[in-house]
Formats: sequence, structure tokens, C-alpha cells
Amino acid sequence: MFVDSGGFSSAFHSGIRQGGAFELKQLTWALKHARLAPATAADPARRAALEAADIRDWARVMPWTAGQSAVSAAPEYESYVVEQWSKECFDPFWQRPELYARGYYSRFADVPMVHMSSWYDPYAMTATENFAALSRLKHGPVRLVMGPWTHGQRSVTHAGDVDFGPAATLDGNLAPDYVTLRRDFFDRHLRRLDAPDWLAAPVTVFVMGGGAGTRTAEGRLLHGGAWLRTSAWPPPEAQPKSWYLHADGSLVRSVPEQHAQVAWRFDPHDPVPTIGGAIASGAPLMEGGAFDQRETAEVFGARHPGRALAARDDVRVFETAPLREDVIVAGPVVARLWVSTSARDTDFTVKLIDVHPPSRDWPEGYAMNLTSGIQRLRFRRGYERAILADPGRVYQIEITAFPTANRFLAGHRIRIDVSSSNFPHFDVNPNTGAPAGVASEPVAALNRVHIGPDQPSQIVLHVLPAQQP
Repeated sequence: MFVDSGGFSSAFHSGIRQGGAFELKQLTWALKHARLAPATAADPARRAALEAADIRDWARVMPWTAGQSAVSAAPEYESYVVEQWSKECFDPFWQRPELYARGYYSRFADVPMVHMSSWYDPYAMTATENFAALSRLKHGPVRLVMGPWTHGQRSVTHAGDVDFGPAATLDGNLAPDYVTLRRDFFDRHLRRLDAPDWLAAPVTVFVMGGGAGTRTAEGRLLHGGAWLRTSAWPPPEAQPKSWYLHADGSLVRSVPEQHAQVAWRFDPHDPVPTIGGAIASGAPLMEGGAFDQRETAEVFGARHPGRALAARDDVRVFETAPLREDVIVAGPVVARLWVSTSARDTDFTVKLIDVHPPSRDWPEGYAMNLTSGIQRLRFRRGYERAILADPGRVYQIEITAFPTANRFLAGHRIRIDVSSSNFPHFDVNPNTGAPAGVASEPVAALNRVHIGPDQPSQIVLHVLPAQQP
């Protein structure tokens, strides 16, 4: 079995929804495939209606409902989107085998298998979760491959506006090419032939970083990277370590000694625009990959091209001092925050960033996104039912981001951006407490992260010894 960029471990938790929020790539995917459907080719009126729909206008309609969507001319695609958007609780709809491999691992055939994905692919969490569970349950062999790519782009060296160097491709590095890798895997493990064992180690992952940080001929940041081969995921030698948020914007290994809080006003009418990330099928609204976290004219929802997202009033930045030595992370990324809001419901987001220092090519530095996560507050106690918040009450939440692997070079900074939106990657919370799929007039929320010795808001990263890979 070779599962490449697919095979939901749980579509509810990552892939269609995440943290209770809805991934709006479902909208762009539905419109694209509705236009390509045979029924559309056979119906000129339907085709004309779908071609006339401007997804940039429809993306701001929250939520889509029957008869009020970009795909209303294709009712089978409309019902697909409307149902997923409205199904906000983790119920039997999401627990079917095709959406929830987690619930059926014991039923999987014990066969040789490879789980492959990439750090900027919505299936990054799926691949690592499926591997971790099935490698414990099955004789296999079971293998994991994670590259620095976007969805399925295993033969290019870049993702977004960042290049990872000639070592980044599958072709010529892990095997001569993708077809040879698959053929030799099956020949070796199914046909028992003496084929090359390109995936001898259980885990082969690309650790981003270590490059010169210069501008390539194509205008991209050269971030570099190298392959790591290890026995498990997360790597057994990687140790979870916490960096704590402090009120002055610092991110340090020590717990704050004083109580404090940082606040921002989250206006659903002006959400933080998505700039890269683990995204597929997002065009023309958004593009997956790594980018400088700065608005450009091409970014959907950007109001101030040239402005860094860190300069927004509703983004709170926490970063280390310039690192004295390399820090290599490889594994899950989890934020544990103490939060409150003035509203009945809201969202909290985190983004992990590798901050390159200013240079000749990047005079203002380069804030490269690595991974991100989101949590809808009404699901702080689990996803079986929504529980609205008491305004002003402090809650502890956990935000699970996509996994990653990156070398933060000495002189770089580790940065965490905290906010309440990431649009159009995810739908925007109106802050009203209205159920998903039910329109309501959005209200602004005053959101806070609380900090202190008994409220140690933090980010947890898995850290490798400095000499690896």
C-alpha cells in the first residue's frame, strides 16, 4: 500500500476541519470540480452559471447555504460543501472509514505500506498519524516519507517563495524517481525480489533550514535543508521542550514570574489574511507553501501591501532573542494557552515562524512560516458538543498545529504569532456563538492570552540534538 498525500487519519481534525474551524479550500475545490464535471459539460446553462461565479466574492459569504453559493448550479457539489460546513461536531458523519482511519486501524490489512506527504500539505498530520499508529500495530514494514513540498510536488525544490536546495526533491535523492521508488518497494516487499531498499529506515523526513538565506535567481529565499533517517515519528532522539510567552513579546525557556495578559480586538470583518501554509486546491484564493509573512497585492484580503502581518493590531508576536546556536525541531507542534474573550465564542490561532535576520537580499529580514493551527473556543472541552464561553472567564486551550521539521540557524529567531483568524484558510468566526452553517451578524471580540506562573502559556516543540541531520 502506497498512500501519497491522502488517506485521512481524521478529516474532522485535519484536512476538512481543524480545531473546529472549516477549511475553505473545500469551496475552491468544489467550484473547480463542479466546472469540470460531465454534467456541466452537458448543460450549457449550468456551465455558464458556474463560469460566472467569482470565488473571490463568494469566499466572503459566511456560510454557504442551499441556493446561496458559488456552486448552486451544481446541487451535488453544493450539498457536499453545505453539509461539511454545518457538521461542526464530531459525530457519525465524520467517523466513517473514508474520513476517519483512526477509528479503524485494527482493521487495516497487515501489508507493506508507505505513508508519504509534505510539510506544506494538508495531509501532513494524516501521514504522520497513520504511520505512528500503524507502525505500532502492524508488522509491515511501514514507512514514512515527509518532504518540504506542497501537495504532491515531490519533484521541485521549492514550496511557495522558499527554495530548499537540490537535496529537497525525491528524484535523485531518495530514489532515481518516484516511479522507481514505488516499483522497487513493491518488488522488494511483495514479490520478494532483490530490489534496492530506498526506504531502509522506517522514517525519512526532510529537515528544512541550514541554507545561505540568499535570494535565488528566481527570487526565492534559499532556506536549504537535509534528509533525516530515523526509527520512529517523532524521532526518538527529539525531546519536547517548551518556550513560554512573556508579556514583553519575548519567547523564552523560563516560566513568567509575574501575571500579565496581552489583548487584541478581533474584528471578523477584517481577518488576518492567509499567506502560505499547508494548503492544497486553494487557487485562486490562496497558495500553499512558505512565504515571507508580509502582505502583497496578490494576497487575498490584503489591505496594505508591504505591511508585515506582525504589524497588524490583531496579531501578537512572541519571539526569542537571536539564537546563539542552531535549534533543530522535528515533530508535533502544540500550543498550550490560557485565554479569555469578551464574546460567547471566538477563535485562537498560532503560527510558528523562522525569522531570518536582515541581510543584503532581505533588508527587513524574512519571516518564514513553518506551520500553523487554530482552535474554536466552543470546542475547548472536546468536539462532541459545542459549549459557549462565559465572557471574561479564563480557559486553558490546546492548539495542535501541523507537524514540521526545521533547523533554526544561529542568529535566527523562533517566533510565534498569536491571533484569531487565518482567512481564507479557515472560515471566520463571527464571535456570536451561532452554530456552523447558520448566518449571524459578526461582532468584534476583545481576546486575551493570559501569562504567569500558574498560567504558563507556551509552545511545545520537539528538539533534536544539534548535530542532526
